[in-house]
Amino acid sequence: MTMRAAYCKIRTSPLLALAVLVLAAFPGSRAAGPCPERPLRIVVPFAPGGGTDAIARTLAQEMAQDLGVSVIIENKPGAETIIGTQAVAASAPDGYTLLMGTFSHAVNISLSAKLPYDPHKDFAPVALIARSFNIVVVNPKSAIRTIADLIAAAKASPEKITFGTFGVGTSAHLAGELFNTMAKVKLTAVPYKGAAPAITDLISGQIDVMFTTVASAASLVESGQLRAIAVTSAERSPAFPQLPTVAEAGVPGYAAESWYGLFAPAGTPVGIIGRLNKSAALAVRSEAFRKLIVNEGLVTVALPPEEFDRYVRGEEERWRRVIRDAGISVE
Repeated sequence: MTMRAAYCKIRTSPLLALAVLVLAAFPGSRAAGPCPERPLRIVVPFAPGGGTDAIARTLAQEMAQDLGVSVIIENKPGAETIIGTQAVAASAPDGYTLLMGTFSHAVNISLSAKLPYDPHKDFAPVALIARSFNIVVVNPKSAIRTIADLIAAAKASPEKITFGTFGVGTSAHLAGELFNTMAKVKLTAVPYKGAAPAITDLISGQIDVMFTTVASAASLVESGQLRAIAVTSAERSPAFPQLPTVAEAGVPGYAAESWYGLFAPAGTPVGIIGRLNKSAALAVRSEAFRKLIVNEGLVTVALPPEEFDRYVRGEEERWRRVIRDAGISVE
């Protein structure tokens, strides 16, 4: 049996499942051709045009070349990614429907008491695709020029220093709340419906600081409309080598990152998961992804499913504590 046939018929027979596992173990199994017989679908739980959408479309384009079939992007935004995620949880576990999961996949279980799916029981991790960090930015006219200045201002005026977020429980929000906890200060979160309106208010002086994405801030930093004072990653970024990390600048141990990864519905056969993981790993090494790294401030990673699962569980536990301590809820 070819890998192509096995991909589509594996659900009907345990013997076929075993055959796929055996075939997948051989280095030459890709020679049998791409696995699927019809287009795949990657559900993006965000509206078109954002960073996650761009990453998913680049991934889909590269995976399609490897798999030999179209990989279609379906945007299903809403309810802090819950709508699109639930749609994938309810899909057939045949490898034809995947989720482009993000940071939200690890935090929604702590934000919502009525999550309509279980992020572990209802999903099978396929591959971690990339990680990204946030950048701490202020108005260029601000007296805050360093993380030490930010801490001093926050301690001098508790709850008076504001940080803009692009939604409750987003990476920009939780990065700020982690800063509060670790720096022992109290910045006040101001939620917006997206990064753009928050940045507009930062530029006009309505709020004091943001822990925002590289994609949303880089061009504004270059043009002088914003001042960058640190990055939230554990190590300095090659894209901003002059900027210290938050940890270096006064909050030892601080690190906050976002991430992007593929998930399949629970019950998807191991052989198919393995094939998709290999395809995703090829995609992140492509020239198209290298260009995306610069634009989105990404660090590409292609972890195998088991390591990806451990990573997500670690993220879930880490942010659960932050969400609990800050009393955050989306209810």
